Amino acid sequence: MLARWTEASSDGVVRVDYAGWRRSDPDREALGRYINHLSGLDPRALTRPDQFAFWANLYNALTLREVIDAWPVRSIRDIRSSWLVAGPWKKTVARVRGVDLSLDDIEHGILRKGWSDPRVHYAVNCASFGCPNLPRKAWRGAGLAPALDAAARAYVNHPRGVAFKGAALSVSSIYRWYASDFGGSDRRVIDHLAGHAAAPLKARLLQVDRIAGDTYNWSVNAMENR
Repeated sequence: MLARWTEASSDGVVRVDYAGWRRSDPDREALGRYINHLSGLDPRALTRPDQFAFWANLYNALTLREVIDAWPVRSIRDIRSSWLVAGPWKKTVARVRGVDLSLDDIEHGILRKGWSDPRVHYAVNCASFGCPNLPRKAWRGAGLAPALDAAARAYVNHPRGVAFKGAALSVSSIYRWYASDFGGSDRRVIDHLAGHAAAPLKARLLQVDRIAGDTYNWSVNAMENR
């Protein structure tokens, strides 16, 4: 389904046909069945790589369903957890092993806390242009590490992740919001970026020691937005 309703655009952004997916009752139902299937599994019985893939896939599928069900929206932040809370991240969206879970529970309480791996941020997609791309196929435990490294390289080497404005380094706000996941200091964040950067960008990164600014585009990653 992901390949059917997504497109890898020439600008390096994976876009989703939310409108088409919403119109397709069979594929909306298939997404629901997939979420129900995952929710019925016991991730404790899986290997660590398969557990990571399980939680990342569940997060991405739940996020897709949130946007599809609310479509049309300009931003995922328009889908509210409550009248006080923007975004769907704090409301209960799944139940695994009898435990009610929100998207925040999965991303922060399980993936970030359980793995302490900065590549978590390249695995989950928040339906926004500023986010690393939604993978066009589900994560798998087999080959997970190189797949996560590839996702990291794709984001770091795209202007959404890293950009220079003259000599000033601007990064995705992800690296500010979750700086501790990438080492904490500007220097450690830059070292992380350099570790995934192509040679020309890496050379520039190694010449700076501070991050001048950050930016993030919350517009929904829909095919209508180009």
